[in-house]
Amino acid sequence: MMKESETQTKIVGGNGFGEEDFQKVAQIVAANKGKAGGIIRILQQAQGLFGYLPVPIIEKISQLTKVAKSEIYGIISFYSFFTMVPKGKYVIQVCMGTSCYVKGGKKILDALKRDWGLETDGITEDGRFSLDTVRCLGCCGLSPVIAVSGEVHRKVKPGQMGDILNSYS
Repeated sequence: MMKESETQTKIVGGNGFGEEDFQKVAQIVAANKGKAGGIIRILQQAQGLFGYLPVPIIEKISQLTKVAKSEIYGIISFYSFFTMVPKGKYVIQVCMGTSCYVKGGKKILDALKRDWGLETDGITEDGRFSLDTVRCLGCCGLSPVIAVSGEVHRKVKPGQMGDILNSYS
């Protein structure tokens, strides 16, 4: 059971992040200050720490680096590996490129919504899976294609999604 003082630390400012979290961010910033590509490294390490880049952490990074929030948001939105939403333990990417879409990509998304309760940019209640759509995974000859945490599954049928996802624990 968490002590009251621990609870207070976790909700500093009501944003769900405690002083300890902000101190870790400050250490990341200090370790990368003045280095080439420092802001990208800072964002990568912060995302590694939290699993995504929450707004309070972005604001702290902006404050500590004296880089405008708009510039930081620009970097986050430019690079596809940055995310501002929590991700599941396993990230499902459904290809929606022309070939995959025509051969059943939309039906795969429908099955994930129907059978797993997953919406695009959503996460399962247990935090096991999150869902992204991508424009192309570069496997057009194997379409429709999905990737689960980088592992590509080819010629996927909506009815196979249960077997595929249940293989990830």
